[in-house]
Amino acid sequence: MTFASPKTEAPAQRFKEATDAARDALEGLIAAANEAGWATEEITAALLEAAQFLRDANKKDPDPADDPAISDISARQEQIGHGELYD
Repeated sequence: MTFASPKTEAPAQRFKEATDAARDALEGLIAAANEAGWATEEITAALLEAAQFLRDANKKDPDPADDPAISDISARQEQIGHGELYD
């Protein structure tokens, strides 16, 4: 799935363009979910929940690409507990 690039820098117009693009993408996603056996009401509720989760995650960490890879952090450094080396 691809999105068209914004055509303007005006915030109100960008929001409308983003909303239109998102609606088009969601209509296709919902149709695919319906074909797979999901009801529209349950899939839209799940999409809203997933969108809220992603929004909250973005607020906490707007650029996760800057985070170190898990393999870059030693298990000892990340150990949580009472002096034991590994859980």
